[in-house]
Amino acid sequence: MPEITDPKNLQAYLYYTTFLSPVDGPYIETYLSVVGSSVSFVENENGKYQGSISITMIFRQGEEIVDFSKYELLSPEVNDTTMVDFNFLDQQRYLLGNGKYDMEIIISDQNRKIKPYITTEPIVIDYPSNEVSISGIELLESFNKSENPTVLTKGGFDLIPYVHNYYPEGLNNMLFYVEIYNSALSFGEDGKFLVSYYIESFETRKKLDQYIRLKRETARDVVAMIGEFDLSNLPSGNYNLVIELRNKDNQKIASNQLFFQRSNPNVQFNMSDLAALNLENTFAGKISSDDTITQYINFLSPIATEMERIFIDRHLKSSELKTKQQFFLNFWTTRDNANPEQAWEYYLGQVEKVNTSYSTPSRPGYDTDRGRVYLKYGPPNIISQSYNEPAAYPYEIWQYYTLGNNQRNKKFVFYTQDIVTNDFQLVHSDAIGELSNYRWQVMIHRRTYDPDNLDNSRYIDAWGSKVNDYYDNPH
Repeated sequence: MPEITDPKNLQAYLYYTTFLSPVDGPYIETYLSVVGSSVSFVENENGKYQGSISITMIFRQGEEIVDFSKYELLSPEVNDTTMVDFNFLDQQRYLLGNGKYDMEIIISDQNRKIKPYITTEPIVIDYPSNEVSISGIELLESFNKSENPTVLTKGGFDLIPYVHNYYPEGLNNMLFYVEIYNSALSFGEDGKFLVSYYIESFETRKKLDQYIRLKRETARDVVAMIGEFDLSNLPSGNYNLVIELRNKDNQKIASNQLFFQRSNPNVQFNMSDLAALNLENTFAGKISSDDTITQYINFLSPIATEMERIFIDRHLKSSELKTKQQFFLNFWTTRDNANPEQAWEYYLGQVEKVNTSYSTPSRPGYDTDRGRVYLKYGPPNIISQSYNEPAAYPYEIWQYYTLGNNQRNKKFVFYTQDIVTNDFQLVHSDAIGELSNYRWQVMIHRRTYDPDNLDNSRYIDAWGSKVNDYYDNPH
């Protein structure tokens, strides 16, 4: 979810979720949290101080504007501007049919004479009428039984959204809300079904045993559900919150997931677990050279979890050979318990490929941006290369038809200011957990165009430019 920060330090966080109303159809719900201390407060007619934010929301399909709103968001009134230590929240709903949209938000501080901040986020709404489906997952700060319904009310609860997908140290409670639609179509009227929700590693897609929950539900038009996890012992890293519906035969009928990040430095890699591993007759135990095993472990960084990278960064140099062998064995056993050696040998072959193709004078291929993406996601389906456009730096656009279990048509944009070095840097991607930069086109065209306005996300069309065509229609 995008963080909104303008050059004068206005800070806000945008989050959104999609739902389906049995009466009105699909809709998107947006949540905007504005950091009060970043807003300019002025005295109002009540003799108190108040901030004012101008917000414009635009939903486009191609060049067509499908929905639009422009409004003013007022902060709470305060008597003393030095005591502003709160965020204030805005929540909106927009009825939109199934389809793909570009959601553009334009935001500015009304009390500062600066240009507004503009950003665009692609969204997809897909609620089939003839099969069971799950809403978007709304993260919550808190909830209560509803007494008087408001815009915050859904499923009989007043929901206060948590407008982030990041859980810092000290925030240990994860709450979330989902809705299930058309369950009777799959499970019959008043039929019973199982909701499974769990946390998995983003990198390995492995379920975390202590974060698996099951709940039995009864089929009806809309099933509203609130779930909760205690994250106190969840290590720092990237994760997916997964919701699954299963029938009486334990077959998965529908699923949805949400990416989130956790920072929890108090939970460290458990070295005692490694010490219990038996290396006898294992492929890792046969790697007797300390230099070799160290190099092999360094190769793992592009596909390692955050916890594993912490071990590599902090403990690799000081660890004994046996500990390194045990770490290496544990790494591949968690990826492929049936044949970890085969998994490693395949990966080593991929490392050798990227080292051949993407190494630079200062870095091996596995440590470059293109090498990391290749090793993490595999070879792209399409690579569009443009090295000689008159107005642009050399760039490549990689397209993946699928990433993981649920990402479709994802792209990575790399560019370099000097093709001789072969050092292409990732400048933008629309994949979850990757660098997202709405000004990537401007950066690529800085060879001839460098706008003063930091909010300008578009470059002046230049003769010979193919960047839009390659991005929208890779070939």
